[in-house]
Amino acid sequence: MENFFKLKERGTTVRTEITAGCTTFLAMAYILAVNPAILSQAGMNAASVFTATAIAAGIATLVMAFTANLPVALAPGMGLNAFFTFTVVLGMGYSWQTALTAVFLEGILFIVLSIFKVRQALIKAIPANLKKAVAVGIGLFITLIGLHDGGIVSGDTGTIIGFVPMKGAALVAIIGLVITIVLLCLKVKGAIIIGMILTTIIGYPFGVTKIPEGFSPFSLPAAPLFFQFDFSTVLSLKFFTVFFTFLFVDIFDTIGTLMGIAEQSNLKDKNGDIKNVNEALLSDAVGTVVGAALGTSTITSFVESTAGVAEGGRTGLTSVTTAIIFFAALFLSPLFLLVPSAASAPALIVVGFMMMRAAANIEFTDLSEGIPAFITIMTMPFSYSIATGISWGVMSYVVCKVASRKFKDISALTWILFAVFVVKTVLDAM
Repeated sequence: MENFFKLKERGTTVRTEITAGCTTFLAMAYILAVNPAILSQAGMNAASVFTATAIAAGIATLVMAFTANLPVALAPGMGLNAFFTFTVVLGMGYSWQTALTAVFLEGILFIVLSIFKVRQALIKAIPANLKKAVAVGIGLFITLIGLHDGGIVSGDTGTIIGFVPMKGAALVAIIGLVITIVLLCLKVKGAIIIGMILTTIIGYPFGVTKIPEGFSPFSLPAAPLFFQFDFSTVLSLKFFTVFFTFLFVDIFDTIGTLMGIAEQSNLKDKNGDIKNVNEALLSDAVGTVVGAALGTSTITSFVESTAGVAEGGRTGLTSVTTAIIFFAALFLSPLFLLVPSAASAPALIVVGFMMMRAAANIEFTDLSEGIPAFITIMTMPFSYSIATGISWGVMSYVVCKVASRKFKDISALTWILFAVFVVKTVLDAM
C-alpha cells in the first residue's frame, strides 16, 4: 500500500486513511436513502435503485482510487438525479428507460472525451472566480432541494416561495436540522448520518417515518435494473434532445462538483489545477456507464469527500475504504429505505452550507469578476439547473470583461464556450 498509494510522500498513514474513508462514507451515506427516494418518483423500483446506487458508487470509487489515487468518493450526483426525475421524466414526459439510455450513451462519450482530455480543457477554460462561484451555487441549489423535499418551503403559500406551517414533515425536518447543526458544532464525526438516524426515529411518532409490517433491518440486496434501456428512439430528434440535455448538464455539473471539491480540500497541483484531473474525470465516466447499466442516474464526484480530507485522507486508500463500506451497505437496504424525505432534507441543507465556504474567496470587489460570480450563484437555484448557472456565468463573464476592456482575461476556449452558450440560449428561447 505504501508503494502504490505513496502514503509517506503525502504525509499520511494506513490508520488515517481508513478513518478518513469511514468519515467520507458517513458524510455521503444519505445518498443511499435520497437517491432511491428521488428516482422512485420517476417510476423506478426504490429497492433496485438502492442496490444500483451502492454497487455503482463502490465500483466508481474504486476506479478513482486505483487510477487517480485521490481521496474522492463517487455516487449518483445530487442535482443530476433531480434533473433525471423532475425534468426529463416528469417534466419532458420521457420514460425512465429512455433517460437511462441517454445516461448510458453520454457515459460512453465521456470516456472518449476524457481520454482525449477535452473535459480537462473545459475546466481550465472556466475562470478561477467562476469555479468558486460554481461550488457556492451548487450549495444553494442543493439547499433548495432539501427545503422543498423536507416540506419546509412551498410555492403554494401565496408568494413565489415561502415557509409552510411548522407541523408534520416540516416540523420533523426542522428538528432534524437543529440536531444536525448541534452535532456539527460539537464536531461529532458522522454528524450528518447521525442526524438522519435520529430524525428518522423522531419522525415515527409524527407519522412521517413509516415501518412496514414484517420489517427486518437485514436482507439480501434487491436485483438492480440490469440494462433497462430503450434504444428504439435513439435515432429520433426526441432522443437527441434528451441526450444533448444530459450531456450538457452532466459535463458542467461534474466539472462544477470536482472544482468545488478542489476548492474546499486544496487538491490542486503547483499550477492550481486539480491533481490527476483526467483520471478523476475518467472515473466518473466509467462510473456513469456502470451506473446506467445497473439502473441509476449519472455518477459524479461527491463534495462530501472533503469530510474525509479534513480527517487527513490524502490518497486513494481513503477511497478504497469508502468503496468497501458501500458494498457492505447492500445488506442494510431496509434501514436506508426507511429514511423519509424529512430526515434526508437536513443533510442536503447542511451540505449546502459546506459548499458556501468558497464564497469567502471570491473577488467581489472587481466588478468584472464579482458580477459573473454572483450571476452564477444566483442562477443555479432559481433556474433549478447547475448547467444553466455555469452558462450564464460564462456569458456574463465575457460581457463584463469586454465592458471593462480586460480582453486579455478572456481565453480562446472561454470565447468558444461563450459562443456555444449564446447559441444554446437562443435555441432554447425559440
